[in-house]
Amino acid sequence: MPTINLRYGNREIPFDADENRFTILGNSEKSLALTDAEIGARFDNPVGSKTIEEIIQPNETVLIVVPDATRQTASGQIVNLLVRRLIAGGTMPFEISIIFATGIHRRVTDEEKRELLTPFIAQRIKTLDHNPRDLAQIISFGETGSGIPIQLNRALTEHDHTIIIGGVTFHYFAGFTGGRKLICPGLASSRTISETHKLAFDCETKSRRENVGTGFLDGNAVHEAFVEVASKINPSFSINAIVNESGEAIELFCGDWLAAHRNACDFYASAHTIEITEKRDLVIASGGGFPHDINMIQAHKVLDAASKACADGGSVIFLAECADGLGRADFLNWFEAENSEKLAEKLCEKYQVNGQTAWNLLRIAEKFNVSIITSLEENETRSMRLHKRRDLEESLSKIDKNIKNTKGYILPFGAKFLI
Repeated sequence: MPTINLRYGNREIPFDADENRFTILGNSEKSLALTDAEIGARFDNPVGSKTIEEIIQPNETVLIVVPDATRQTASGQIVNLLVRRLIAGGTMPFEISIIFATGIHRRVTDEEKRELLTPFIAQRIKTLDHNPRDLAQIISFGETGSGIPIQLNRALTEHDHTIIIGGVTFHYFAGFTGGRKLICPGLASSRTISETHKLAFDCETKSRRENVGTGFLDGNAVHEAFVEVASKINPSFSINAIVNESGEAIELFCGDWLAAHRNACDFYASAHTIEITEKRDLVIASGGGFPHDINMIQAHKVLDAASKACADGGSVIFLAECADGLGRADFLNWFEAENSEKLAEKLCEKYQVNGQTAWNLLRIAEKFNVSIITSLEENETRSMRLHKRRDLEESLSKIDKNIKNTKGYILPFGAKFLI
């Protein structure tokens, strides 16, 4: 009986998986990381764009936009090589700034900055922190065609060029991460973030809007709004990374911020879409450990993926450490609603970004029997209608006797695959 190590935070939980019972969906990506020379070659052959050296001239200032600690982008290696290339081309270190696209997430800690950028870069290049609620940081760029205010960090206007660096994987309502998301929601105001995210929810049907979902870009109202907002900045260059299970870049798509991102999304989808012939009554799912399970708001994406493989009324065992807790102190307030339908009504009355995450989580918890192995307190998991368990053994012992010996799926990297 083979042992599979399911990641949980920064450690692993072994599970002896009966091959006759469990099918593993989405194996780990063991592709070798790109070397510095191979990344340089990607820089030299951009998609739909001139090279960095042709775009950025000496004495011009550059803002580099990178994600926060909730994403894996191989940013340390990429930013190091990018900064060296900029300096070799005549840009001075004091003409370069790096800003973290946190959106409404918490501020990046000093330790995380060193992890994301490497200590060498963190000590030598100026870094900026985005606060979507700090009006002194925010300026207006007008409105979208549908009337959404476009409010972005003023640093985007204080530099001659903007370069965005992101990792591409699936996103449960924006379709894919990376690209335009570095600008919106990454560097947008709370209001812009809320109103663009609201497009994901249809208040007439009390459900997800049509074409808004994992892997969808065309016709996806949220993606289209993000693109419209980001076009106000029109980034000079973009770098889109596909990473392996260790967070190392295994492929890179550089160049035009729209074309390079679309190529990266197409590449990612072709390698990470799984076809199944049946849904099963039992699914064991891990997000692949940190940072995918850093908090419940992030880890919920794993549960969303697992729900696509589970038969109605079946059981999901969900591994999510959530070392950072829920992700927002007020997240549990949404679960005071009697059920997901009542939560949807509350969401439509006064929309908030994390309310939509709560709605999706509660909808899944109502449809399936969800056990969770986590560091969250039991009163927190109970509010979310999740059953906290000590370990996999207890989780399996508690599932319905009618499905105890039925066939199941294991998702070791749940959020990375589309089922």
